[in-house]
Amino acid sequence: MAKKQESASQGAFSNESYFSELNTPQDWQSQIPAVAVRFNREYRGEAFDLPEEVEAMPIFRERASGSLQTKLTSPFWELAQPKKNQHCLDIGCGVSFLIYPWREWEALFYGQEISTAARDILNARGPQLNSKLFKGVSLGAAHQLAYEAKQFDLAIATGVSCYYPLDYWAAVLAEAKRVLKPGGVFVFDALDPETPLAENWAILEMYLGAEVFLEPIAAWQKAIHSAGGKIVKTLPGELFQLFKVQF
Repeated sequence: MAKKQESASQGAFSNESYFSELNTPQDWQSQIPAVAVRFNREYRGEAFDLPEEVEAMPIFRERASGSLQTKLTSPFWELAQPKKNQHCLDIGCGVSFLIYPWREWEALFYGQEISTAARDILNARGPQLNSKLFKGVSLGAAHQLAYEAKQFDLAIATGVSCYYPLDYWAAVLAEAKRVLKPGGVFVFDALDPETPLAENWAILEMYLGAEVFLEPIAAWQKAIHSAGGKIVKTLPGELFQLFKVQF
């Protein structure tokens, strides 16, 4: 990390050398706490100390203005809108229950999150918003879901998979399959490295504290099929592609 920050501070961005370092095999167990720290800082409103060259990047200015968020949001409800009384699990939920129209959907919301800050915010405010629909957020990683088998009609994971290698996501797919009811649906998004913003966004995320894995969409498709999943539908976005999967 120090080496990458030094090259950035000298104004020497090299996407080729950066991504050759970024995509080397590594223990994904070390990714989990790094991602947790990155999002704890964001949810607590802490400032990120970034090199001037990073802050000069157009994508950073979009982030600072708030316009980047719409490009990062994957509308999972367009592929599988939660329905009344359905049991729905949001993996890596952040503060989803406060943002999306769960009250309009009248679906039962369960969450799992590695950020203690996000978990605490949601567990404090969720019951105030709707104590009937909000069923709580568990602290834990996506490959170890704290829920019973065949419990959910729908599982969701957006903005999560890009921080982990494909072998990790294979474990997540297995867990999603375990907790879904027969006929249940798993909707998740994957970063599409062919989109114009992908590389610069990955660089920005690295300086915010969490490395991003750039895997071809074809590799995600193969991982889904290897896990026994069937791709029912896809939805491309400006950075991420959504998959609707059944097992």
